[in-house]
Amino acid sequence: MTISPDEPLWQWGFLVLNRTILFTWIVMGLLVLVSWLVTRKLTSGTALTRGQNLLEVLVSGLRNQIREVSQQEPGAYLPFIGTLFLFIVVSNILAIVPGYASPTSSLSTTAALATCVFVAVPIYGIANQGLKNYLKQYISPSLFMLPFNVIGELSRTLALAVRLYGNMMSGAVIVAILVSFVPLFVPVLMQAFGLLTGVIQAYIFAVLAMVYIASATQAKRGTNGNSTDPNVPSESSTNSLSTK
Repeated sequence: MTISPDEPLWQWGFLVLNRTILFTWIVMGLLVLVSWLVTRKLTSGTALTRGQNLLEVLVSGLRNQIREVSQQEPGAYLPFIGTLFLFIVVSNILAIVPGYASPTSSLSTTAALATCVFVAVPIYGIANQGLKNYLKQYISPSLFMLPFNVIGELSRTLALAVRLYGNMMSGAVIVAILVSFVPLFVPVLMQAFGLLTGVIQAYIFAVLAMVYIASATQAKRGTNGNSTDPNVPSESSTNSLSTK
């Protein structure tokens, strides 16, 4: 039973091709191909293709989720968060293909995805607030909080990587164990459950990434609790909407 898909398939000198790299390329190529096929005949008319219908539902859903999580306009965050979600969900649901090993069941892949989030958080934060205001968050409310805030940034990145890796790897191991003992019916049910888990894990990863980015891009609030950024709703307006 293979625990990790990082076992080498081909090696020449220092160049190594393992299952994780191979299936990551396959997933990326599949996403690029499907994206090209779906977007090559986009129309603003009423007669929409099935691909465009699915694309619009997906984009609308992602935009709504980003807006709800960040309380900001989703346009700037959609490409990054949408790419993360699509890559993870496609990597996970392809597990039903015989011989396929999900890249997300490798710690190297989940660590790379978490690193992308780790890098994106300060980029979005600085772009939204400026370098000075963003760095002030690390010494708020006092300079003594600097090491704790830095440790918090690193620990949540590690948590992102380990959470996704642990869930996906454990699912693959459980299915492999059940196949060895009960070759019919039960593994099929576990595969179906694994697909649902894979979609949920992709959703959780994308939402957590947006939460971390939103926390870095929140504008500085005044003493009355209202945001100084017009794109971020004030607490009073949020409370008035919640009472309607």
